[in-house]
Amino acid sequence: MELIKDLPDRLLFAVPKKGRLHTSCLQLLEGADIQFHRKNRLDIALVKNLPIALVFLPAADIAKFVGEGNVDLGITGQDMVAEAEAQEKVTEIMELGFGKCRLCVQVPVKGGATKVEDLVGKRIATSFEGISKNFFSEIDAKVNAQNEDKDKKTELVFVSGSVEAACALGLADGIVDLVESGETMQAAGLHDIVTILSSQAVLIASKKPSHPDLVQTIAGRIRGVIAAQKYVYINYNVERKHLKEASVITPG
Repeated sequence: MELIKDLPDRLLFAVPKKGRLHTSCLQLLEGADIQFHRKNRLDIALVKNLPIALVFLPAADIAKFVGEGNVDLGITGQDMVAEAEAQEKVTEIMELGFGKCRLCVQVPVKGGATKVEDLVGKRIATSFEGISKNFFSEIDAKVNAQNEDKDKKTELVFVSGSVEAACALGLADGIVDLVESGETMQAAGLHDIVTILSSQAVLIASKKPSHPDLVQTIAGRIRGVIAAQKYVYINYNVERKHLKEASVITPG
């Protein structure tokens, strides 16, 4: 990473180094004609056809780096932006249409809570400590206000991975975790009882990027890739006299 200090003339663009967003990000960069070669075990790559340096970071850290102005652009999930409390520190340029998921409160199907208020005063396992703390602080206050003789507080247990196993292992009464297809949740014998937020991958920018014109160039290219994915190009081999009929079948 020492190389970054020697790149004052390049825009720094942070992308997830691994995880659920990584592959889709690489496909998006390829579609936007951002050409680069990443050497093995090196977390920085110079773009060949634009004055950009790609910085490969954990998706959970990207919002913080962009928010603090350490990098100009980044791709991460909206859930990660919320967890870093960076909503006011970054500019969300556009939603990217992949990495869609929900951050949910999940409980065991058998014998679990039926509503989120039933979890007040119990243990919740999660890797989203910030979002969960804010969410359950409101639920705790609501429930305690209705029961003036009680002052229960939900206990959060931090788990960095395999959160869905926490209930089965007796570590927690419920969890807060991401749901994509729902297969992992169902396999763990869980179901969701409330959605805290919906998320997808987003392109975010620093409030004061070092290369604002280049930010617009990259955003324009990515916007073009997303627009192109919504259309299909069809060639017709048709006599001119039938052109009007063909246009009715496939307008536009």
